[in-house]
Amino acid sequence: MSEVTNTTGAPYYFILMGIPGFEGSHVWISIPFCCLYTVSIMGNTTILAVIRTEPSLHQPMYLFLSMLALTDLGLTLTTLPTVMQLLWFNIRKISFEACFAQFFFLHGFSFMESSVLLAMSFDRYVAICRPLHYATILTSKVIGRIGLAIVCRCVLAVLPSLFLLKRLPFCRSHLLSHSYCLHPDMIRLVCADIRVNSWYGFALVLLIIVMDPLLIVLSYAFILKSILGTASWTERFRALNNCLSHILAVLVLYVPMVGVSMTHRFAKHASPLVHVIMANIYLLAPPVMNPIIYSVKTKQIRQGIFHLLLQRKVYK
Repeated sequence: MSEVTNTTGAPYYFILMGIPGFEGSHVWISIPFCCLYTVSIMGNTTILAVIRTEPSLHQPMYLFLSMLALTDLGLTLTTLPTVMQLLWFNIRKISFEACFAQFFFLHGFSFMESSVLLAMSFDRYVAICRPLHYATILTSKVIGRIGLAIVCRCVLAVLPSLFLLKRLPFCRSHLLSHSYCLHPDMIRLVCADIRVNSWYGFALVLLIIVMDPLLIVLSYAFILKSILGTASWTERFRALNNCLSHILAVLVLYVPMVGVSMTHRFAKHASPLVHVIMANIYLLAPPVMNPIIYSVKTKQIRQGIFHLLLQRKVYK
């Protein structure tokens, strides 16, 4: 089979896959996908609008929440074009350059989600374990630097894997197994030595997918120790309730992430439908669920949404 890379003169493309076995029902399957994307875009946009318009929410916790909403919005808008055009119009081809661009943003926003949740766990640790120093530790300048560090971390994490993959020849089937471009999916089409890519991917898993949850667990160990040292059960309940939204957001991200990793590692010969469902849950669950979790569990966000809706009615 002829070897094809991005350096050849002829245009090269990948072919995306929809829901295997249900190709004839893509129009109907697009309805729940469309609803989920709408919930994600509307929910995260509303969170951002509420935090921006409510001066009382210009605090570290809500600034980190706005970072999470921006990340979720980016993740949603990265996959939406290829998924919906495939389901609605059966457009399956994606150019080499467009696929690599989607690969960069998809994995970048995914790592960013993990990094923001880690930063939010630090915020909860300072708020509960060092409440008197909260305002002096998490100043606007510090939060800005944390946000910049998160962006730099994710860009520097994804760029090497992008360049390492782009230099390799693709000479197997053009067919990807998802409706978007994922690194594990693309690298299986390579017909060259991928040991460097594999080792870098392994290092990335350790540094982000393993280290971030461990640091989050460590922060909650310190929080739990501090809570158990408080005098009353009321204070303990209040402190745990303040952390509940973040704990749920962590579970919504890492449970599907572990599921996808386990499926790719140990269930390679499973039905393609299993891989597609797991990948869609991993990419859609956090952007859809996070605004719902924070809207339901955070009183200040609920009140901000009501104020925003009332202002619109008044202006009408």
